[in-house]
Amino acid sequence: MRFPVSQRDRDQTEKRRAFFDKVASQHLSPGPFKRYYNDRLSKWLKFNVPEGASILDLGCGLGDLLASLKPSFGVGVDFSEKMISLAQQRHPELTFIQADVAQLNLTEQFDFIILSNLVGDLVDILQVFAGLETLSHDRTRVIVTNFNYLWSPLVKFAEYINIKPRQREQNWLEMSELQNLLLLTGFETVKSSKDMLFPVHVPMIAELINNYLGLIPGLSKLSANELVIARPSHRTLHKEYSVSVIVACKDERGNIEELVKTVPKMGLWTEIVFVDGHSEDGTVEEIQRCIDEIDKLNPSLSAVRVMEQQGKGKGDAVRMGFDAADGDVLMILDADITVCSEELPKFYYALSEGKGEFINGSRLVYPMDDQAMRFLNLLGNHFFGKLFSWLLDQRLTDTLCGTKVLFKKDYEAIKQGRAFFGDFDPFGDFDLLFGAAKQNMKICEVPVRYRNREYGEIKISRFRHGLLLLKMSALAFKRFKLNVGK
Repeated sequence: MRFPVSQRDRDQTEKRRAFFDKVASQHLSPGPFKRYYNDRLSKWLKFNVPEGASILDLGCGLGDLLASLKPSFGVGVDFSEKMISLAQQRHPELTFIQADVAQLNLTEQFDFIILSNLVGDLVDILQVFAGLETLSHDRTRVIVTNFNYLWSPLVKFAEYINIKPRQREQNWLEMSELQNLLLLTGFETVKSSKDMLFPVHVPMIAELINNYLGLIPGLSKLSANELVIARPSHRTLHKEYSVSVIVACKDERGNIEELVKTVPKMGLWTEIVFVDGHSEDGTVEEIQRCIDEIDKLNPSLSAVRVMEQQGKGKGDAVRMGFDAADGDVLMILDADITVCSEELPKFYYALSEGKGEFINGSRLVYPMDDQAMRFLNLLGNHFFGKLFSWLLDQRLTDTLCGTKVLFKKDYEAIKQGRAFFGDFDPFGDFDLLFGAAKQNMKICEVPVRYRNREYGEIKISRFRHGLLLLKMSALAFKRFKLNVGK
């Protein structure tokens, strides 16, 4: 998508080009503001961009930020001839192109497209954003960082006293305006945040303010940097996929037949993979009976399988089932069938139509059966929903709903990055949520009705598991808000 360019815009672009050629050498020796800012921004980007990705850095300057991300294929673009010349000298392993980012003619598509503090210098922001479509594939993430418009007076003062390189007049956009421009050009926000309430390095003080005070709602709005990660919103047309429904079970014999009967065929074909956690009530035998009678109980299913869990805990069982699954789409269905099997097609269509890349169930929308969720559990779910929405910078209402759906290829990416968080989650819910957020997957929630358990016992301890959830929340804070890795 390209728009006509006026002569006035061309003239403005040339003036800006001349300005950046003039000040290029100043960027070789950045002041204390810029050094601290660059280091903190680089740390945030390293958290969100895995090493070995293909990366396009628009407005790359000297190329230092691009080099720090260690791409397998890295391309930096800047319209300043002197900037590009310096970048090529500093980072000969990367590709640098002198060009106007509003008129790019690249044929490659990239995993990540970065516009770091470029928006403020653009003559036509919409034109640049519109051109990103041809450079993106379905899984591309566009990362935009921008100065908070509230900092305009302080930035001008920093330039005046020469602790920041002097720049031309900037575009100052609010976060909502930036997200709207992305939406107009075919990109929807995955997550957004703010950082650097105190963007000057003062030992101990700067980190204390930025890592803790700067995260307080209200104060965070005053942070210097705005950060947005977006994905292409023009998704491909609905495509059919194969589906594996993973059921972790322990002592659920009375629920097995209903579950087998009611799981519907979805996509090309649907299978059920049971993973039994050492049941003592005849659950495995009941599953085997249903397998033997599958033509009578539910002939629409392509297969029903049962596996004996080697470890312990639901999380371990789910991971075992995921590894054994043959489907393109992985679904978790709790064996207590408090969420009905008939709800699963809603998750399938949300995923296959590109509404999200990680589909999470929410039991907190519709009225639920009287005994389905105890009052303290309900309060806890609301609390952890709010907490994790803040921690992961994506909206979540019900982190503990057992019904979760994603593509197997995305699960493999989560699995590959699991070492970053460690083996911390016996439930499996947070292992997947943390991993999805770390991979910048779009999380989408589907409301489900929650009913009473008809057979078996609840396996959640409110207080013991509540303390464990708080520990996992502390881990999420450390990893996501402080960007502290292993």
